[in-house]
Amino acid sequence: MSAVSRLPRVPLRGHPRRLALVLAGAGATGLLIALPLGAVFYYALRDGWRAYLGHLSAADTLHALGLSLLAAGVALPVNTAFGLAAAWAVAKFTFRGRRLLISLIELPLSISPIIIGVAYLFVFGMQGLLGPWLDACGVRLAFNVASIVIVTTIVTSPCVFREVLPLMLAQGVHEEQTAVILGAGGWQTFWRVTLPNVKWALVYGVCLSFARSLGEFGSVAVVSGSVRGETNTLTLQIDLLYHDRVQTAAFAVASVLTSIALVTLLVKTWVERRESSSSS
Repeated sequence: MSAVSRLPRVPLRGHPRRLALVLAGAGATGLLIALPLGAVFYYALRDGWRAYLGHLSAADTLHALGLSLLAAGVALPVNTAFGLAAAWAVAKFTFRGRRLLISLIELPLSISPIIIGVAYLFVFGMQGLLGPWLDACGVRLAFNVASIVIVTTIVTSPCVFREVLPLMLAQGVHEEQTAVILGAGGWQTFWRVTLPNVKWALVYGVCLSFARSLGEFGSVAVVSGSVRGETNTLTLQIDLLYHDRVQTAAFAVASVLTSIALVTLLVKTWVERRESSSSS
């Protein structure tokens, strides 16, 4: 059960200060979150549904959508497997350097994505450490689709790990040890004991990783080259349309990412309720 669900319900009637705090919080939420979200859909649809669908069906926008889905589709299984394996190793085993490993895995969350993109070019760009050697081998990992997929994977790599690790640490190793004593192998223990215990945290982490992959901008803007119709993701397409003063089209594309964010929020709420009900 989550900490929020354990909090006692305090009636607001007869408590003007508490009521004022709740109203202030609701007002700030509406001003900073609900109003901008509403503005996105308002400007996206102000020219009508036909114009809206026309903007979304433009060739460059469809290519950007496909490229974003490709990057997210590659990053998602990689980060899921990596997050599960890393969390399992950190939570279930004791070894030297465990805290350092956690810090290294969470490093992409502490660094600006733009810095990650620049660091990537310093390593794999034509002027980087490995760029000339890779180019001599016929491999290019900068200003193309491969670079977009790689940096998207790097930026979103901690998402699953951060959601699964706390739950694995809280559960300890008693159930796994019992399964091993009863004769279960390593894979049997993982699939039948460890994984079912963290399934809702895993679903939550996967949703966050997917949404973050689609919404990544900073690192992708550095390594992609932003070639229209070739290396533009959805976020880069929004930026391009906005600077071209095609604002309705920019808001139409932005509404796609906004809708994905709202769906992710609904899934998050559902997962939290399932996790709370299963632990109660």
